[in-house]
Amino acid sequence: MAIPVQPVEVIRVGTHSLVIKPDLVVSEEPLEIRIGHGAADNRQQFSVSVTMRTPGNDEALCLGFLFTEGIINSMEEVISVKYCEDLGRTEGMENLMRAELKQSVEISKEQFKRNFYTTSSCGVCGKASIDSIKVTCSPLSREAIQVKKEVLFGLPDKLRTAQDVFKHTGGLHAAGLFDVAGKLIDHHEDVGRHNALDKLIGSGLIAGTLPFYKSVLVLSGRISFELVQKALRASIQVIAAVGAPSSLAINLAEEFGMTLVGFLKEDRFNIYTGKERVIL
Repeated sequence: MAIPVQPVEVIRVGTHSLVIKPDLVVSEEPLEIRIGHGAADNRQQFSVSVTMRTPGNDEALCLGFLFTEGIINSMEEVISVKYCEDLGRTEGMENLMRAELKQSVEISKEQFKRNFYTTSSCGVCGKASIDSIKVTCSPLSREAIQVKKEVLFGLPDKLRTAQDVFKHTGGLHAAGLFDVAGKLIDHHEDVGRHNALDKLIGSGLIAGTLPFYKSVLVLSGRISFELVQKALRASIQVIAAVGAPSSLAINLAEEFGMTLVGFLKEDRFNIYTGKERVIL
């Protein structure tokens, strides 16, 4: 698959120098997610989200979004996910995806009163209230995992090494899934931190590896409320991030008994909730 980057010309300014040279920046384009549902003789279509994302792994992004938002609960509810045609248009079709859901999937119009417009920086923007974004999540597994502090210290570098697009542009977030021994299971990159996680979870749906209850999630940025919500939907017990968690993220993690580790560096980190899962 081609690396989603765009060539540009930059003026590189130093203290005593000025150089014009070519560079690469990460691609960012809108993706509209639509769903088709209903009886065979009365199929209906809804546009549920427009998100600014890095092109690539769009099927996983679409499925991950629908799953983490509680619209679907498994691949058994999905007939197909593909780029759709729209009124004879030929351009921009790679930015429109339609998920066909089985007739048995009940869709309430109340679900679509929410504003699902998201930006690359924040997945919660535009949603009406905290209550409207709190998706019902199942309790975490009673089979609690534990991870050594020495393993956690090494995870950011392992994730950074795996980031192919970041190596070219430096402008991407990443979400990586590791086992408790520190082995990288899967990872995805995107300009949006919530998109990177949706792609990771969507890939798990496609591969049949969900739930992720035995894995550690590593994030390249901060931990927001929505990222905790998405991780809970995937039954993830531990989130470790190089950035800080928000107060709402901490509150939600504490409510569900999740472990949150922030400011993760090669020699230190903070534990905000769930200290019992970290072997100190």
